[in-house]
Amino acid sequence: MTAVIHLVRHGAHAEAGRVLTGRGGDHPLAPIGAAQARWAAERLRDVTLVHTSPQRRTRETAAVIGAAFGQEPGVVDALNEVDFGDWTGRVIADLDGDPVWDHWNASRSSAQAPNGERMTDAVARAVVHLEALGRSDRTGAIVCVSHSDIIRGVVAHYLGLPLDRMLSFDVDPGSITSLVVGDWGGRLLALNVHAA
Repeated sequence: MTAVIHLVRHGAHAEAGRVLTGRGGDHPLAPIGAAQARWAAERLRDVTLVHTSPQRRTRETAAVIGAAFGQEPGVVDALNEVDFGDWTGRVIADLDGDPVWDHWNASRSSAQAPNGERMTDAVARAVVHLEALGRSDRTGAIVCVSHSDIIRGVVAHYLGLPLDRMLSFDVDPGSITSLVVGDWGGRLLALNVHAA
């Protein structure tokens, strides 16, 4: 059994790219983020299941996609953002030069956010969920709305890349990354497809 799974990064919100929102805050989609969600919904086809991270920005993105296909999104903790611990809510520019932050970004396979989550654990929980979906007998495409680091980590996993290399490709707000997942593993179909 296999499943086509589209990993959609949530649309942009007001703090995107400036603040390490993580699991903090309750930021709604910005107008451009809502437009990105609508674009994703228009691009996707034959969606029969929509899952989302618990964060508001992902739930709002998933609601737009779900509405286009008559699907009520299910909230799944395995798709949640990395727990950035003490860094949650910090301005990203203020972290530049912090040796622990620099180590985190260079060594995702071994580093851990202070009082937060290891990247390996975050990726493992997402992969377990995706592989369970891949073993299901569901027909049609599955959408999982999540976060940049989670999607990057999942892609690195299926490409056999070390997590230390996951920042070598982008996953933009509102983008679609597509996989085929089965009991044999997974294969990347498309990476970071987004509106022009």
